[in-house]
Amino acid sequence: MSDRQILIAGATSGMGRATARAAAAEGANLVLLGRDAARLEEIAKEASDLGAPNVTGIQADASDAAELTQALAPHAQLLSTVDTLINSIGVNLVNRAFLELTKESWGSMIDTNLNAAFNLAQVIVPMFRKRGGGLLINISSTAARKPDPSGAAYQATKAGVMAMTHAIMEEEWQNGIRATVILPGMTDTPLLEKRPTPPTEEMRAKALQPEDIAEACMFVMKLPARAHVSELMIQPANR
Repeated sequence: MSDRQILIAGATSGMGRATARAAAAEGANLVLLGRDAARLEEIAKEASDLGAPNVTGIQADASDAAELTQALAPHAQLLSTVDTLINSIGVNLVNRAFLELTKESWGSMIDTNLNAAFNLAQVIVPMFRKRGGGLLINISSTAARKPDPSGAAYQATKAGVMAMTHAIMEEEWQNGIRATVILPGMTDTPLLEKRPTPPTEEMRAKALQPEDIAEACMFVMKLPARAHVSELMIQPANR
């Protein structure tokens, strides 16, 4: 993948970090976006050590459109070479039951899970158009497709990410742009700590690993431009 320039949002932990590691090991050039400066520096060094020829870390909160624009502005030329965006940003709440939600907690979930995906797509889709194509991968959740205990705000925002991804594909395929949404089931990431009752070790042992989602991203990225995966659902085999 030495000819690839991949932007990974949410690169500092979980699925984003695992995907950065997998792409780096295959020689991809990486632009890594995250909110935590220390963890961003860690994964940037890790990616370089694994074999990524060029790694650029950009600290920004993608849920804040103005902050994202300001952070990306000095890297405009580099971003114009990006051929793939992987958005792995996602959070959940401990107090997630519908009647526990407040206007503030509902709004925070929309900002992080849905608005960040929108803000990133608003930046990258016009760039893809200019370069004649590109691949957008949004990581959503199986919660977008079926009811589960993840909570109304999480399910609504992840369903929004899924719908937006399909809409972008519908509108942009003639411009050479492909958009894929990946729907993971329970995955052993820091997000599990946000459950009202953290999962047991036995439950964690049955969960997907971040590396499984990274492999899915690698599969989609390696397909020829003539092939399009619209939606990919991955669930633990033992439930």
